[in-house]
Amino acid sequence: DELCVCVSSKRTRDRPAEQVMPAKADLRNLEYYCIIMATSGRSGLASNHEVREAPSNSAQSGAAAVLANMQPSSGPAPPASPPVLGLHREPMYNWQATKSSLKERFAFLFNNELLSDVRFIVGKSRQAQRIPAHKFVLAAGSAVFDAMFNGGMATTSTEIELPDVEPAAFLALLRFLYSDEVHIGPETVMTTLYTAKKYAVPALEGYCVEFLTKHLRADNAFMLLTQARLFDEPQLASLCLDTIDKSTADAINAEGFTDIDLDTLCAVLQRDTLSIRENRLFGAVVRWAEAECYRQQLPPTSENKQKVLGKALPLIRFPLMTVEEFAAGPAQSGILFDREVVNLFLHFTVNPKPRVEYIDRPRCCLRGEECSINRFQQVESRWGYSGTSDRIRFNVNRRISVVGFGLYGSIHGPTDYQVNIQILESDKRITLGQNDTGFSCDGTATTFRVMFKEPVEILPNVSYTACATLKGPDSHYGTKGLKKVTQESSVGTKATFCFFSSPGNNNGTSVEDGQIPEIIYYI
Repeated sequence: DELCVCVSSKRTRDRPAEQVMPAKADLRNLEYYCIIMATSGRSGLASNHEVREAPSNSAQSGAAAVLANMQPSSGPAPPASPPVLGLHREPMYNWQATKSSLKERFAFLFNNELLSDVRFIVGKSRQAQRIPAHKFVLAAGSAVFDAMFNGGMATTSTEIELPDVEPAAFLALLRFLYSDEVHIGPETVMTTLYTAKKYAVPALEGYCVEFLTKHLRADNAFMLLTQARLFDEPQLASLCLDTIDKSTADAINAEGFTDIDLDTLCAVLQRDTLSIRENRLFGAVVRWAEAECYRQQLPPTSENKQKVLGKALPLIRFPLMTVEEFAAGPAQSGILFDREVVNLFLHFTVNPKPRVEYIDRPRCCLRGEECSINRFQQVESRWGYSGTSDRIRFNVNRRISVVGFGLYGSIHGPTDYQVNIQILESDKRITLGQNDTGFSCDGTATTFRVMFKEPVEILPNVSYTACATLKGPDSHYGTKGLKKVTQESSVGTKATFCFFSSPGNNNGTSVEDGQIPEIIYYI
């Protein structure tokens, strides 16, 4: 009102009565001036001295020139419009003119009281921060915020408390909604992921998952796996499990392993793809049980460890251990019942083997199609055993992993055999893999699978020796052996094996006839 009075009084003194009302352009200038003065929070007019000393830049000069050149469409030229003082004095008066894009203008409003219509109290107690925001921007970027401000049960409060959200994570969310900029780091990525999920901003979720994926290592795989399961991020969980498969020993030795929950532990123990010996895995599970006892404020006794392990205990594959490994570890741990210890010892040492409640399927860190080659073209009867190993040397033209052999069984009907299988590196005489086990045959001329506990890596064009020492009745054997066998998988991958007789302590197996007809492998 004061502004209108000043302008009207001045024009009354300077003009005739019929020209007291300002022209249309004057009214537009006056309206624009009032808006700027209201935005600046100032009242009254500044002196011309202030105008002369105000700083200027090209954008502000351009805006002032537009205002100065606005003239009425007809009639005498009016006097100069009121000076737009705030425009030159403070950049906030015309901040829009300095932002050349929509992104820049919205980014300027991020965490800014200017034009804000809602405020969030984020965090708890002394760590809480008061953060201004703009309902329109938030509603445009998040369905949750849209429902909060515009839904049927929309809030009418101008201050909203968010005690479960970290201030840094909330600011990262707002920055993304205002400018598409992603500001996350190792310390804030998990809280930002939580906040992005809470407010349904999947694009920011994706950036968080991508960040975690790039920083995924064996020593943090279990920690990230727990978080991925908590936040229902299957892609991240799958990548964590793949990392654990490839570097199982490093992963279980990391601090984060003992902090996982029981369901996550079970999810890992169920996998066939862990690359670790079962006795070492058992030792890690015992460490987890001790930590869980402390979390539940229980004494770490054998009974309490068994109790906290619960459904995880049957997932340990005790039959994959050697009898020595089992005797040195699980048998003395007190975690198994005496009856279970006895049954497992019988499983290791006698035939026929008693049934045990534990999985005996080998863990294999290999994916894809299982392949096998048979080096014989015909099967005959009566191959005897006297405690000496049957041996055959071989090499392959590409890298493979051998997981077992196919062996011939009895010619006298259903029978159980005890067997020790080995793979040696021929020149160095190093044992690369072995297993003391047994198998049952049905009296037919087919082969029977005998598997290693872990895959044995075979390098191209290196000489290896396959060994099998059987205890049992006379068996079938193969004849018309091949010196070279090429096997092609269903996806077109080929592997070529070459066979050579193994001199020395051999039960008679050669390239032409004998035992060890099949090698089972993965490429």
